[in-house]
Amino acid sequence: MNNLFSSSSEIEDKLFPPKITLHSRGKLFLLDKPWVMGIMNITTDSFHEKSRVAFDEAAILNAASKMINEGADILDIGGYSSRPGADDVPESVEINRVVTAITAIRKEFPDILISVDTFRSKVALEAVNMGASMVNDISAGELDEQMIPTVGKLKVPYIAMHMRGNPKNMKDLTSYEDIVLELMTFFSKKLNQCIKAGINDVILDPGLGFSKTLEQNYCILKNLYYFKSMQIPILIGLSRKSMIYKILNIDPSLALNGTTALHMAALLNGANILRVHDVKEAKETITLFKQLYT
Repeated sequence: MNNLFSSSSEIEDKLFPPKITLHSRGKLFLLDKPWVMGIMNITTDSFHEKSRVAFDEAAILNAASKMINEGADILDIGGYSSRPGADDVPESVEINRVVTAITAIRKEFPDILISVDTFRSKVALEAVNMGASMVNDISAGELDEQMIPTVGKLKVPYIAMHMRGNPKNMKDLTSYEDIVLELMTFFSKKLNQCIKAGINDVILDPGLGFSKTLEQNYCILKNLYYFKSMQIPILIGLSRKSMIYKILNIDPSLALNGTTALHMAALLNGANILRVHDVKEAKETITLFKQLYT
């Protein structure tokens, strides 16, 4: 298996190939350095309280402005909590939440990339029509068979995350013989499905914390570089998750230092996008990472 720390030449040659590009809404974006995706949850029950944004235009714009000023490359807008055991949210409510946020942000910040965090194709369709730049699906199309065909027609990047089951039962679906191999097989099949549907840009998310045990999360992170063989960008979402605060025996509100430590490990092992609650600290981590290998 891959060592946690790679040599400088390996980092330069393999982490960032000459051209990783994403196409969205008629624009071309060059992913030539790690990006930060800031989390904005228009919910009342997301696991990290400070990530929750009130369903109010002023609050939404204030949160977006803060993240953009701190250097966020993408804002990830969600209207449905995916924490373990989360309650269901009616589709109409989810659409109202994300469309309201996206419309306000797009008007005030016309150039920022916006991702809609949803597993529902109708929500994705409405969000992109109102200005979202990409779709972030925690189920990789497994919870809505129309999601991948819909994104194919929308012609925006698609973040496909691995998860078994759904947020209510995923904690009980953690049995794997070889988790890295099984995830690679899953993503290989999923990538072919996306290509056939007309999705030109797929981003892989191994789904840390989703239908994985604490030990499995660390196994994936340690061996993240194996997923680089698929030659598509890798997104990592580990910010303030239980894989940090349970190890450190602390509250999630105190998990920023541990998050930063694991962000550096993720970057060293090939992550291209960090999905985070704390944009400023993630950007600083990337700055130091780049200093090491330039």
